[in-house]
Amino acid sequence: MDTNGLLAGTTLGGASPGGLAQDADISFRMLVDGIKDYAIFMLDPEGRIATWNAGAAKIKGYTAPEIVGRHFSVFYTPDAVARKWPQYELEEAALHGRFEDEGWRVRKDGSTFWANVVITALRDQGGVLKGYAKVTRDLTERRRHTEALRQSEERFRLLLEGVEGYAIYLLDSNGMITSWNAGVSQITGYRRDEIIGRHFSLFYPSDETFEGGPERVLRTAQADGRFEEEGWRQRKDGTLFWATVTTTAVYGDDRQLRGYATIMRDMSERKRLEELELANRRMSEFLATLGHELRNPLAPVRNAIEILQLEPAINATVARCRDMIDRQIGHLSRLVDDLLDIGRITSGKIELRMSMVDIRTVIERSVEASRFYTDARRQRIETDLPAEPLNVKGDMTRLVQVVHNLLHNAAKFSLPDTRIRVTATKRSRSVLIEVHDQGQGIPEHALESIFQLFVQEDKEANRNESGLGIGLTLCRSLVRMHGGAISASSAGRGRGSTFTVRLPLAEPMPSSDSTAVLTRHAASSKRILVLDDNRDSADSLAMLLELKGHQARPLYDGEAALRMAPSFQPHLVFIDLAMPTMDGFTALRELKALPQLADTVFIAMTGYGQEHDRQLTAQAGFDLHLVKPLDISQLGQIVDAAASSQPSSGTPGHNLESSHE
Repeated sequence: MDTNGLLAGTTLGGASPGGLAQDADISFRMLVDGIKDYAIFMLDPEGRIATWNAGAAKIKGYTAPEIVGRHFSVFYTPDAVARKWPQYELEEAALHGRFEDEGWRVRKDGSTFWANVVITALRDQGGVLKGYAKVTRDLTERRRHTEALRQSEERFRLLLEGVEGYAIYLLDSNGMITSWNAGVSQITGYRRDEIIGRHFSLFYPSDETFEGGPERVLRTAQADGRFEEEGWRQRKDGTLFWATVTTTAVYGDDRQLRGYATIMRDMSERKRLEELELANRRMSEFLATLGHELRNPLAPVRNAIEILQLEPAINATVARCRDMIDRQIGHLSRLVDDLLDIGRITSGKIELRMSMVDIRTVIERSVEASRFYTDARRQRIETDLPAEPLNVKGDMTRLVQVVHNLLHNAAKFSLPDTRIRVTATKRSRSVLIEVHDQGQGIPEHALESIFQLFVQEDKEANRNESGLGIGLTLCRSLVRMHGGAISASSAGRGRGSTFTVRLPLAEPMPSSDSTAVLTRHAASSKRILVLDDNRDSADSLAMLLELKGHQARPLYDGEAALRMAPSFQPHLVFIDLAMPTMDGFTALRELKALPQLADTVFIAMTGYGQEHDRQLTAQAGFDLHLVKPLDISQLGQIVDAAASSQPSSGTPGHNLESSHE
């Protein structure tokens, strides 16, 4: 019996005359009172209970004397009463004539049940609201069954779709799609009604379909039982994705082919990472080649500048031009070095040469390296260092590079005649290096982003101080490789900034006689061959060596070196590796075969400075590996130390490196 609308549209005050109408009214009341599966009762306009049937007593637990006259909100949870939900139901019923709802209701004993409720407004013939008829049904059991079914279906769905990223679908023996899981929709973009009954070849790009790829899959799976492949597949919107696909032939008990089960997975991210790794490897190779090609022309220019600096009789104009070129060559060399280091870091090929390092020495060397730039801007660098050592385990060259970059950055973004302050302190188990400047400051939103690759804060405001945006990225990478951290702070625009490097403190290393120390030997004239197909590079280096008191001969190919070497008997031979006809490795083998050169030291010159490049030259028999452009300030030291070494003792010279690595 549908009693939800039993009292719908009922009006009061229009009783029919005669006993027949009275009998009908009595029968109707008996009918309502006898219904036990529905609570049917009436409310007055304020919501107080006016009547009560047996179904109401059964469902709600109240007898008529206990409940009649009380407000019907007694059946609602405290939360619903607080939200004034009972009043809302009456207002909606009065407004629309009828209101239906499902929700939790409360019995006399305090237990709750899930109820379906219909409230109907009762009006007289004049439309005046006289009350409400309310029908309530207990749906707790039905809801329990519905929830159990929902959970069962959910478990089944999760079972089917449990492995994220997998599409599972079935094909008939002709390759038509007969069923699939939601993973297929997720990966391909097709809805179920769009794909069932269509051939699975629609997942293939048109060229593979034309070449018979889908048919080959089915033939191979039928012949071998299964077929696995990787390749491009196409989504509904036409975009491609890289997929791994396994197709398995499905046979019945009679060994007749029933169809195919296919599992497909979107591997686009893995493919992207593989391509990214390949691109990084190629980028690293490109950067190494770029560094070599850029360093080669820098070498003779650097040598020429050094020669001019040794020339006493030079007018002021030429001196200013010389210094200007020197500054720009230094800047270009620094950019090349930073670019190469970033390439090594991103490809995971940079290595640290760890030893016990005193941070005070790191700062002193960094300040000295920065003097040329800061002096040109009339900027002062002040240091505040403790009297006792601050030892860390690190790579001296790389740590100097970090502090030097921070000093250069501070100077670049500060006005002339300002001060830069560097401090080093011990803080618990850490060493803190702080670089303070009086420059333009850093906005709060950029304190993290400035360490990202190629990011430069406010380019428009700093057009005269442009760069590649890699210096701070390099600093952060090198500091992290040392187990430390770097951060920036600033009070805002125009209020300067502070960069803080935190490194783990190490105990001092005891001194040892075995520690290699580079000593300066008394300068004595050496016979030196410079072998480089770049004539400017060979001539300028030979000229520079001659100005330092040595007998140097520039040669431009290996054959010329083989002709001159027996009679010249050089103490040292500088050999460029990338020469045509006879490269540096071949020239080394030929020269080492000459008995007159048994005690000669051979030095490799190249634009490549990665670790595996050094290993190659060491294995080939070179005593030193120098990276172009050579650090001329260390040239005399390198020549004296190399010439004093004995080749028979191994390759000690490989501990000597150009600072431009």
